[in-house]
Amino acid sequence: MSFYINNTNPNRPGPMTGNPVNGICEKVLIETTKVFDACVTQTTETGVILPLSGFNPANPALPLTYISAVNQLGSEPTVTDLVIDRIDNSPNYANVSMTITVPITVTYRDANGVIGTATSSITVQKCSMLFVPQPSLSPVDIKVNAVFSSQIGTFTGDNTFTVTGCLQIVVKVTAVVDILVPSYGYPVLPPCQSCQTGSVCPALDNLPLYPTAANTTRI
Repeated sequence: MSFYINNTNPNRPGPMTGNPVNGICEKVLIETTKVFDACVTQTTETGVILPLSGFNPANPALPLTYISAVNQLGSEPTVTDLVIDRIDNSPNYANVSMTITVPITVTYRDANGVIGTATSSITVQKCSMLFVPQPSLSPVDIKVNAVFSSQIGTFTGDNTFTVTGCLQIVVKVTAVVDILVPSYGYPVLPPCQSCQTGSVCPALDNLPLYPTAANTTRI
């Protein structure tokens, strides 16, 4: 079994039934990252110049034909020139400005028809008004996530593409804090359920298109 297969033990994660207060046995101090504020923007970036490096395979035959460009998986955007300018009449709020550099992977086809990839980056300026808590011993941090996607571009020579793409940026005001939360105690770990056999794709059987939450009631 697992937490969700043939398991009726009350000390398990999952949807709540009855009074959610029943079973709470302690207050637990957890060190975690708290998000104080966040926002998202989505823009269409045109005329973006992507100088290429790190060709794979090396030395492609020119000219190159553009296929696509996306943000590098596993690589975080770089934030520089960060300025938190508090608003005089609303001291808990600030204009947060920064320079964001997003690592990019470009896919192309060279003159011999060989598909390859190269690396580049896109740099944008961002300024948002956000709630920023007052200074404390736990420092506030500005976290940025970015997604870039492009299927429109042309080779402009000198190992450079000029592209148009969609850029989505999420900015978060965070801090590592200790939070006291109610707890039901430790879960009871069930024994593992053996894999089912007989299906070509057991992981896809009766799989819904989108994930669902059985219970989203707040406590």
